[in-house]
Amino acid sequence: MNYKILIVDDDISVTNYLKIELEQCCPELDIICVNKGYAALNRVMAGGIDLLLTDIAMPDMDGYELYSRVKETNRELPIIMMTGFGYDPDHVVVKSRKAGLEDVIFKPFDVKKLTEKIKKMVKGE
Repeated sequence: MNYKILIVDDDISVTNYLKIELEQCCPELDIICVNKGYAALNRVMAGGIDLLLTDIAMPDMDGYELYSRVKETNRELPIIMMTGFGYDPDHVVVKSRKAGLEDVIFKPFDVKKLTEKIKKMVKGE
């Protein structure tokens, strides 16, 4: 069974890198990349996404707003946030965790560990 993973980051090099790495190590993952929060929200609302991997800091919509809006549409969709900040100046991680966010990964991260998290979340393990 293939799983559709939506990756959101305003840095195109990040989404391109993750797409290549995840598809090489996990042929069962279909990776879809977008580079704006609103585009991600529209894609999730269209349906068929099994997991959302989103950056926290984006110019059009931060990770918390995207998380909140996605959860209004699909409470069951697993979401992983990624950030390059050791300290979250806007407390997006804190607000999101209080709202039920399951996982955060800090950049730079080990793609193998990310892959394990993704597989665990989409398979419900």
